[in-house]
Amino acid sequence: DKATDPSIPEENWECVQRFCDQVNADIEGPSLALRLLAHKIQSPQEMEALHALTVLETCVNNCGERFHNEIAKFRFLNELIKVLSPKYYGTWSSEKVKSRVTEVIFSWTVWFPQEVKIRDAYQMLKKQGIVKEDPKLPEDKILPPPSPRPQNSIFDTDEEKSKLLARLLKSNHSEDLQAANRLIKSMIKEEQEKSAKVSRRVNTISEVSENVKRMDELLENYKRQELSKFDQESLQTLFQRCEKLRPLLFRLASETVDDDEALGKSQLCPSISLQLSSSTFALTSG
Repeated sequence: DKATDPSIPEENWECVQRFCDQVNADIEGPSLALRLLAHKIQSPQEMEALHALTVLETCVNNCGERFHNEIAKFRFLNELIKVLSPKYYGTWSSEKVKSRVTEVIFSWTVWFPQEVKIRDAYQMLKKQGIVKEDPKLPEDKILPPPSPRPQNSIFDTDEEKSKLLARLLKSNHSEDLQAANRLIKSMIKEEQEKSAKVSRRVNTISEVSENVKRMDELLENYKRQELSKFDQESLQTLFQRCEKLRPLLFRLASETVDDDEALGKSQLCPSISLQLSSSTFALTSG
């Protein structure tokens, strides 16, 4: 109540910090805190709602993975959506509060890209026309790094950038904070591109492996008996798909760098392609 007191125009940072400390100290802290904050954010008093949003963002910055897991649940996201939706409180919530809620949800889609429910909730708001365009996040607003980060994250492996980021975040100058935000965004983008590349590689190898395995099974059956028309068509489809993916396998293997965690899997590419060649030879010979 003190941290969100509407009679005080400025944030009571001492109470906000004590609230965060209590969240971290209690095993049920994150879920209980969000239940309380949702009620305050839906307050008809603008200042109380804005203070509650400040407390929410401070908790996201300071209360770690347990808190992040709770904000990513539809149970809480729906409470934020009610503030924006004309079916609930959107008709009387102030524009300032609605703008801030939109900014909060959008910022989470940037910082927690792995949380599908957050992205789905935000896309639903855009689809329904409740959110017209993505808000512009303040350059000097430092948001929390995504959690959990994958192993060998750029935040951990690029020592030079990590040191620069730490130095910028400690600064009290707004231009340094803006530079820190730009650096974090570029690091996040690089992290996402790396993750997408690894995922594409793994999925391709997995698809070809399964296709080759199925082709071998059909060919073994062909040696023993005549294949049905359906199996013949399946075999031809598998063959065509694998032939199309063969050049991609070699490219994926050649693109893999020495320190890439997926190197071991990428080294399977030539062997899988060789296995594919054997199946192809058996198919064409038959």
